[in-house]
Amino acid sequence: MSKEQSTVFRAWEATIRKTQAAKKRANSIFGTISIAHAEDDNDDENDNRNSAEPFHAEKILPNGDYYTGQWYDNFPQGQGKYLWTDGCMYVGEWYKGKTMGRGRFSWPSGATYEGEFKSGYMDGIGTYTGSNGATYRGQWVMNMKHGHGLKYFSNGDWYDGEWRRGFQEGNGKYEWKNGNHYVGEWKNGLMCGKGSFVWTNGNKFDGNWEDGLPKGNGTFKWLDGSFYVGNWSKDSSEQNGTYYPSDSSVEDLEWDPQDVYKVHLSDSQVCPGERVSILPSQKKLAVWNSSKGGGGEKPRRMSVDGRVSVGIERAFDRMNMWEGEDNTSAGDRGRFSDADLLGLQVEEGVPKMMPIMRLPKACKRQGETISKGHKNYELMLNLQLGIRHSVGRPAPSASLDLKASAFDPKEKVWTRFPPEGSKYTPPHQSTEFRWKDYCPLVFRTLRKLFKVDPADYMLSICGNDALRELSSPGKSGSFFYLTNDDRYMIKTMKKSEAKVLIRMLPAYYNHVRSYENTLVTKFYGLHCVKLNGTTQKKVRFIIMGNLFCSEYTIHRRFDLKGSSLGRTTDKPESEIEATTILKDLDLNFIFRLQKAWFQEFCRQVDRDCELLEQERIMDYSLLVGLHFREVSPNGDLITSGMRTPPGETENDDGPRLSRADMDQLLLDPDMWSRIKLGINMPARAERTVRRSDCEYLLVGEPTGELYEVVMFFGIIDILQDYDISKKLEHAYKSIQYDPTSISAVDPKQYSRRFRDFLLKIFEEEI
Repeated sequence: MSKEQSTVFRAWEATIRKTQAAKKRANSIFGTISIAHAEDDNDDENDNRNSAEPFHAEKILPNGDYYTGQWYDNFPQGQGKYLWTDGCMYVGEWYKGKTMGRGRFSWPSGATYEGEFKSGYMDGIGTYTGSNGATYRGQWVMNMKHGHGLKYFSNGDWYDGEWRRGFQEGNGKYEWKNGNHYVGEWKNGLMCGKGSFVWTNGNKFDGNWEDGLPKGNGTFKWLDGSFYVGNWSKDSSEQNGTYYPSDSSVEDLEWDPQDVYKVHLSDSQVCPGERVSILPSQKKLAVWNSSKGGGGEKPRRMSVDGRVSVGIERAFDRMNMWEGEDNTSAGDRGRFSDADLLGLQVEEGVPKMMPIMRLPKACKRQGETISKGHKNYELMLNLQLGIRHSVGRPAPSASLDLKASAFDPKEKVWTRFPPEGSKYTPPHQSTEFRWKDYCPLVFRTLRKLFKVDPADYMLSICGNDALRELSSPGKSGSFFYLTNDDRYMIKTMKKSEAKVLIRMLPAYYNHVRSYENTLVTKFYGLHCVKLNGTTQKKVRFIIMGNLFCSEYTIHRRFDLKGSSLGRTTDKPESEIEATTILKDLDLNFIFRLQKAWFQEFCRQVDRDCELLEQERIMDYSLLVGLHFREVSPNGDLITSGMRTPPGETENDDGPRLSRADMDQLLLDPDMWSRIKLGINMPARAERTVRRSDCEYLLVGEPTGELYEVVMFFGIIDILQDYDISKKLEHAYKSIQYDPTSISAVDPKQYSRRFRDFLLKIFEEEI
């Protein structure tokens, strides 16, 4: 008996007493089994290992789990059954310790999934039957309903159609137990878009839906042929339309369209899905080290998608990923030299040691509150009065299809605000001023498109809380103001910038309407305050969304253009704070996104850059914010492990998540709705280092050191066109510096360089 086999046998002997319950449960499920004498078993296993073929095994594992089936190199391989001590069970195909192929997973609650698995995930075609009797048969991707599927709910409802990330999204039909049904478009599990709702009494609604309710143009038809056409809204003040009776119907119908919301749809709520306590990919396997490695190492638990259990670990335990995925011995793979563990590098020109990364020092809340006595206090009051007037002014409900006249540069409204008040303006304590709204209908519709509630918008900007002025103006000389709730940023702007925005407004509007995931800045309003007096000073400003308004603390901020000249922050590390904006040459990460997000990111960057190139815009940048998810009490960043070298990864098409607790995200489908492209995005940041002889290299060399992050990013500063001043700047700097390193270049060249740079710092997770 070998030393390794002896160790295993002693472990089995020591735990057999406390696993009697697991054994009895296994016998009741699989039938009575017999376990041969350990020495005989080991001799047989040695013979089988020498034959390099899978063999049949029956094992009670050290933690009490039970496995019977094909076994190879101390991993389930082929057909097998695995019973966990908590009652979960998998029966089906295995590949190198992972559920891969067809199988059946059952929960203690009685819920089951039968279908295809990839790398531990429910992935492919499969059927889920819940403990409450609900069933879903269709396509799955990474444990989520994704693709076409048919679901029967426990209350008798059913849905047949498209799914995305666990929610109904796309085209589908939902039928309620009472016989009512809806056929049309869905989004995030709710009726949204164009669709038809048919009641069992024959009445029907055809039109637009939003958040599960009629919204916008629509027609309600009665069985007798009469119908009501109009603009629909749950807000009765926005509801308007016309009733058209049929020949056989009553001419004067006493009917309130709001009854559709209050009565007709009250018993037609979409049934919520069932949540499971744990996902198959979160289940751990109690396995021994590969037989190809050295003996005597402590057993570790591994999840069925190949990740080592985190538990309570030493600092570098996560590197010991003995998954047996290739011919490299697990023991060798798990052993790192002291130089490896300490981050020492031996390549010439690379620093000998990478210091542990720490969070930047904490700082007080950004900006100075504008209180009475501040030089811009009067301007703030004027701004708030003007916004309250513009947003609160009654206006008919606008269609998203705007006429060309709405974008006319002459489409602006001047309003005088005397201190004593007027017919349209309230009295105020400021001096008299005039207020201008540029293209008011367009920006009102943009706010609607961006789902901004008018009351919340006014409360954020014009509430009792004062605005905050950022400490210093930007490079352009503009001042920035933040609302107290951090939702909106207000920027003063030059006349030339206002002209650029008005010129590109039709293209911008069509773009953000067509692409919901656009990364370009969201604009909510363009205004001007003209102060009376001798100076007749005009202050133009734009209201934008604040990209970093989040429940997460933003630990690092980067402004990235893809150029190198002057693209560094002249601050020592000790002075860098969480609000410090770092630049291209300060960047020391590349970002790894999930496959679907990375593909959408590439597509959207192309679309956004095409818009900006078409509008002759340049000098824009990608603003990136990072929240590090794991930080030690003393402020050190905790790595999530080391990236597996390219030559050691298994070549399969199975989906991969960045880490185990990403599965928790899947357990709560509501969290997906808060994740958008560039907003609340889970990702992994891989640390990079620049060689000492290449300090102006834009992208450093990857070190394999990974950090779990939540990312925020968007394209900002999109109002600089390639005017004569930028052309002169380009000509002047090109004489002194490398033309490819400067920011001021032709929009076509800028767009190409910007895209190429982003595809170097963003990569697909492998």
